Amino acid sequence: MPGDPSDIAAFLAVAAARNFRRAASLRGVSPSSLSDAVRRLEAAMGARLLNRTTRSVTPTEAGERLIARAGPALAELDAAIAEAAATGGRLRLNVPGIAADLILPGLVARFMVAHPDVTVEVIADNTFVDVLAAGFDAGIRYGESLDSDMIAVPIGPRVQRMVTAASPDYLARHGLPRHPDDLLSHRLLRFRFASGVLQSWEFRRDGVFRRIAGAPVLIASNTRLMTAAAEAGQGITHQFEEFLAPSLAAGRLVEILPDWSDRFEGPYLYFPSRRHMPQGLRRFLDFLRTERASEAPR
Repeated sequence: MPGDPSDIAAFLAVAAARNFRRAASLRGVSPSSLSDAVRRLEAAMGARLLNRTTRSVTPTEAGERLIARAGPALAELDAAIAEAAATGGRLRLNVPGIAADLILPGLVARFMVAHPDVTVEVIADNTFVDVLAAGFDAGIRYGESLDSDMIAVPIGPRVQRMVTAASPDYLARHGLPRHPDDLLSHRLLRFRFASGVLQSWEFRRDGVFRRIAGAPVLIASNTRLMTAAAEAGQGITHQFEEFLAPSLAAGRLVEILPDWSDRFEGPYLYFPSRRHMPQGLRRFLDFLRTERASEAPR
C-alpha cells in the first residue's frame, strides 16, 4: 500500500472526526500537520480521499475504500504493539540445576505473587547455551562462566561452599580421610554433567589447592540419588552444602575435611543488554533489587 502509515493514521482520524480541527485536538497536533499528511497521502495514491468544504469534510469513494481496508489493519497493528509493550509479558530463564533446586523456588514463588500477570518459564540446564539464540531472556551462571560482555546481577547466596560427606557407618568401616589425597583410596560418588564431563572435587586450605578426580563407584546426574547412596554407606559424596544440609543436621552424614572446604562466589543472573529489555525481565530485575534492599542490614 503506498503512503506512510502515519499519514494513513492521520487521514483515518480526520475521516472519523469529519473535521480537521476536531481531529487535531483529539490527536494533540496542529490542523495544518493533518492537512499536510492527507495531501501527501493523496499524492502518493493519486486519488482524492476527502471532499473538503468550509462546513464539512467527507470521504470520497476512494477514501471509503481506504477506510474499510486500512482502518482494521491499523487497529490490529495498534493492538499488537500494545500487547508487545504490555506490563505483564513473559520471563524465560535458563539456569543450572543448583539454581532451579535451591535458589529459584522461593524467589520465583514470591515474584509470581507480586506479578501475577507475568508468565514464568524456567529451564534447568547444566550446559552452557547462548541464551539469546535459544530464546531465553536471561540465564543464571557462576562468575567464571560469564562472558565479559554480559550484564551480571547477583542472585541467591553470595557465598557458597562444597561439602564432602559420608555416613558414620562408611567412615567406621573405611576410616576418616585426613587429606584430600586420601580420597583417592575411597569409594567416590561423582556427578556427571549433561555435557558428559565428570565433576572434579576441588579443595583449598592455606593457599594450597587440590583437585581430585578419583575413580567412582557411582556416577549420577541426580544429587538425591548420590545422597541416598552416601547415606546407605556406599561411598563419599561431594556436593553443594545446601543439598547435604538436611542429612548432616540429622546425623545421616558426617562432613569430611571441613577445613579444606572450597568457598566461592554465588551465582549471577546474566543478560546481554539493558536496551529494549523485555518487560518480564525488567520487572524481575526490579523485584530482585527490592529483595536485596529488604535483606540488607539496617
